[in-house]
Amino acid sequence: MIEFSEGIYTFYVYILTNKNKTVLYTGVTGFLHKRLYQHKTKQNPNSFTAKYNVEFLIYYEKYDWIHQAIEREKEIKNLSRAKKLELIRDINPNLDFLNYLFEYKPDIE
Repeated sequence: MIEFSEGIYTFYVYILTNKNKTVLYTGVTGFLHKRLYQHKTKQNPNSFTAKYNVEFLIYYEKYDWIHQAIEREKEIKNLSRAKKLELIRDINPNLDFLNYLFEYKPDIE
């Protein structure tokens, strides 16, 4: 995946899909493991990702500066579906689900 270094924080631009890989969703977050959990558990039941069962990570980029991550998210969102798939397949040719890389276990209280 793409990584840029300099800052002291980590931000991710990510692309999710659904089980049948018919939907692509691009987002940005500082806590990818937690954000994936939120998508999976549909914590916002009225959201686009909840409505279309979008929870499977197929692509991500890592940044140390939030402004770079937001700028890149906007760039990716403006790409056609074909260009997004080309971007994803350069890194993840089979569109494998990568959620296992960012497992999240909420605190049990």
